[in-house]
Amino acid sequence: MPALGSLLPLLLLLPAAGADPVLCFAHYEESTGACAGLIGGGVSEDACCLNAAYGFQEREGGPCRACGSPRWSPWSPWAPCSVTCSEGSRLRHRRCVGRGGRCEGNAEPRTLDWELQACEDQECCPEPGAWSEWAPWGPCSVTCARGTRTRVRGCDRPAPKCGGRCPGEAEEAEACDTGKVCPTHGAWAAWGPWSRCSGSCHGGAQEPRETRSRTCSAPAPSQNPPGQPCPGAAYEHRACAGLPPCPVPGGWGPWGAVSACSVTCGLGHAHERRSCDRPAPRHGGAFCAGDAARTQVCNTAVPCPVDGEWGPWGPWSPCRRVHMASIRCEEIPGQQSRARTCAGRKFDGKRCPGDYQEIRHCYDVSDCVLKGSWSEWSPWSLCTPPCGPEPTRARQRLCTAQLPEFPRTLAVVEGRGDKPVSFSGSPRPLCAELQGQRLAVEERRPCAHAPACADPEGAGP
Repeated sequence: MPALGSLLPLLLLLPAAGADPVLCFAHYEESTGACAGLIGGGVSEDACCLNAAYGFQEREGGPCRACGSPRWSPWSPWAPCSVTCSEGSRLRHRRCVGRGGRCEGNAEPRTLDWELQACEDQECCPEPGAWSEWAPWGPCSVTCARGTRTRVRGCDRPAPKCGGRCPGEAEEAEACDTGKVCPTHGAWAAWGPWSRCSGSCHGGAQEPRETRSRTCSAPAPSQNPPGQPCPGAAYEHRACAGLPPCPVPGGWGPWGAVSACSVTCGLGHAHERRSCDRPAPRHGGAFCAGDAARTQVCNTAVPCPVDGEWGPWGPWSPCRRVHMASIRCEEIPGQQSRARTCAGRKFDGKRCPGDYQEIRHCYDVSDCVLKGSWSEWSPWSLCTPPCGPEPTRARQRLCTAQLPEFPRTLAVVEGRGDKPVSFSGSPRPLCAELQGQRLAVEERRPCAHAPACADPEGAGP
C-alpha cells in the first residue's frame, strides 16, 4: 500500500465531492480573454488556480475564467460604427475577470462594463447618378468565326455623389460574326501506355527507364487555312520504380521513464518517450505509426507566488506648512502627500516596486478668488447611458482660474537643484457671463443609431 504522502498530489488534483471538474490552461490571455496551453481536464478549480497566471474552462468551448484576483480586463476594440454614413454610435466593453473578490467599483466577476461613443465613417450618404447615352459598338473581339463586341456608357447625367453609383452596368456585349473560317490548331491525343522497363535493377551502365508516346491527332492541324502544330515532344521517358531491395518498416521500443514535473508550483506536465528502433526502418521502410512522446498532468500541490500590485493613488492631503495656521492664497510654499496600497501579494510573491507615498511642495489656492477666462470647447464626451434609452453626449466650456505668478520652483537644499511647486485646491475663478452662466456652459447632443449591448459570450446584456 503506497504511503499517504505519495497520494497527496493526486488527492489535490481531483475535484472535491459535489464540485465539477474543469479544463486547466497554462495561460490566461488578458488582452483577448482566451485560454491557451491546455494542461489537462478532470481537475478541480482550486488545483488549477494554485498558479494565479493560469485560466480554466468549466466546459469545453466555454468562456475562459482567470485564476488571479479580480480586475478589469483591457477595453475591447471599438465595434464598427452602427451606420456606414452620416452620424452613428459604436460600443466597446471590458469584463471583470478573476475569482475570490470584486473589481474596482464593487463589480462581481464576469460583470460587463460598456462605453458608447459617437462616430461618423462617412460624412454624407451615397446618392445615385444617371447614365448617359450608349457609345457606338466597338470592333468584334475576333478576326474569324464568331466573337463579341461591346459598348459603354458614362455615369454622368448627373454624376453620383458621396460614393453612390448608377444602377445597372456601364458596359454591355453582343455576339458578332466575321464571316471567316478559323484555322484548326493541332492538339495531342492521350498518352499511350508505358513500355516495359529497359532494365531489371539500378546501378548499370544506363539507368533503366520506361517510355510512352502520343500523336498530334485530337485534332490534327488544318491545311487550309494552316493550323499550328502541337507544342512539345511526342515521347516521354521516366526512371523505373519499385526495384529491390525491399523496405523494412520500423517498430517501437518500450516507453522510457516518466520525467519530473515541468513546474515547481501549480499544475504542469510530465513526459514519456520511446524510440523507433525495434527494428529501425530500412530501405525506405515506413516509420513507426503513432507518437514518440506522450504527456500527463502532474500536480505539485504548491501555490505559485502572486506579486503585489499598486492600487490607485489616494487624494492629496491639504497643503500645509509647519507652525503656520494657514497659507491659503499666500505666496508661501507648503507640503502635501498622498499614498497608495500594495495589494494582492501572496505566497512569497514580489513586493510592489517603488514608494507607497509621494510628497510635493505646494501653494494653497483653495477658495481663492482669482481672475478667470473661458476655455475652448472640450472634446465630446462618451454617450450615456451606454446601454439605456436615448443616450446623449456633452461638451463644456469652463471658467478657468488664472493662477498667481508665484515661483514654480523651490530651492530646498543649496546645490541639489530646485523642486517643482504645484498649486493645490480649487480656486474660485471670476469670468464675464457667457450664455447666462459664470462657471460652466454645457452643450448636449443625442447619440444617433445606438446599437444594443449584447454579451459577446452569449450570456445576455
